[in-house]
Amino acid sequence: MIFTLLSTLPVLIITSELDYSELVHSAELVSSSSSHFHHKSFNSRKRNCTRDTDIIDRLLNGTGYNKFRIPQEEGMTVVVEIWIQAITSIDELTNDFDMDIYITETWLDPALNFQHMSPCKGNLSLNHQVLDRLWTPNSCFINSKVAQIHNSPFRSVFLMLFPNGTVMVNYRVRVKGPCSLDLSNFPLDLQKCSLIYESFNYNRQEVEMKWSDAEFPVFNLSKIVLPDFDLFAIQTARKQEPYPAGMWDELHVTIIFERRFIWYFMQAYLPTYLTIFISWVSFALGSRAIPARTMLGVNSLLAIVFQFGNIMRNLPRVSYIKGIDVWMLVSMTFIFCSLLELAIVGFMVRDETVAKKKQQKKISGNPSREESPHGIISERRFMFPPGCSDSTKSLNSCGTGCWTPERIDSISSVMFPLTFFIIYWFYYIHRKEIIRENMINRVDG
Repeated sequence: MIFTLLSTLPVLIITSELDYSELVHSAELVSSSSSHFHHKSFNSRKRNCTRDTDIIDRLLNGTGYNKFRIPQEEGMTVVVEIWIQAITSIDELTNDFDMDIYITETWLDPALNFQHMSPCKGNLSLNHQVLDRLWTPNSCFINSKVAQIHNSPFRSVFLMLFPNGTVMVNYRVRVKGPCSLDLSNFPLDLQKCSLIYESFNYNRQEVEMKWSDAEFPVFNLSKIVLPDFDLFAIQTARKQEPYPAGMWDELHVTIIFERRFIWYFMQAYLPTYLTIFISWVSFALGSRAIPARTMLGVNSLLAIVFQFGNIMRNLPRVSYIKGIDVWMLVSMTFIFCSLLELAIVGFMVRDETVAKKKQQKKISGNPSREESPHGIISERRFMFPPGCSDSTKSLNSCGTGCWTPERIDSISSVMFPLTFFIIYWFYYIHRKEIIRENMINRVDG
């Protein structure tokens, strides 16, 4: 029995090896037939569509395509959209600003229609080398100081062709544009910078420039953060300007910035406040502390002149008065007026002291009522109300009280701060709102 099983074991093993080899062979046949089927299907699809390079060759080679000829005789329409990547600086000394932007231009070129070629892709993504062989509107910023396409690590130009012949070009550009800086309300001011984009070679009969139909044809990709300014508004407009060669379409971009006030408050206004407050401390020292009050007033005047020089050194030189100029001049005027008030008080105190000495001499030199031969004593104290001296007779009739040095100091300690705050801040904050409204209305109009 055992011998029979052992004798049949090699046969079973051989049979099993044969079955396994047949199974592997069958699987390989199925796999090869399946891969052959898919490869055949892929090759069939590949043979039925046209590759990108073949499409470009068919469009530009041997078809008579001329990049110097306008694709449509009735004129081209170029749609423009601008994305602001970053605004790096605004310079008041040179009246300009720097920013990095993406410019997207779109137009229809019927000669580049490749729908009939059965393209393998829905659109073609190409580089600037192909763009150099196509017609372009030759548009530029006509009022920019500097404008250049980024070249790091390669020329930042993106070209996309659609089957119906639509061309979309995107440039990444760094541009330096002009600003119309008005510092009359500085530092509570709003500043306006603008760029003008148009076709340099074609008038509006050949190329019509227009903004995109998007809600915001010019918008920032991220939040714009500047040390001195906040982005207040972006306005767009389309204008037609006459030139000797015809009418040109101009696309205007106006960027409005609002100055950040806190830095100037900490560096200019707060030290000036403290200097003026120190000059007002003299009102509380009394009319007899003339030397101390004089030192406070003179030191305050010298300090504010020094601060004024430091502030003006970092600001542009303009031929009109700025808001901060008015602030510093008014501050110096108030300190100077406090010195004038001190001079008036000192004069009154000195005159009052001299009058008292004279009165004491007269009283000590005059005889008493009993020693008087006539029995009449002329007492000057009955000529004025109590509390008034003859030195104040020329200043006030004392019908409502005398203008004593103490009273002048008391009135000055209230009137100086109240007048200072109301006149300056009410005027310039109100003027800032008026400037903002006028600027927005002028841009919209």
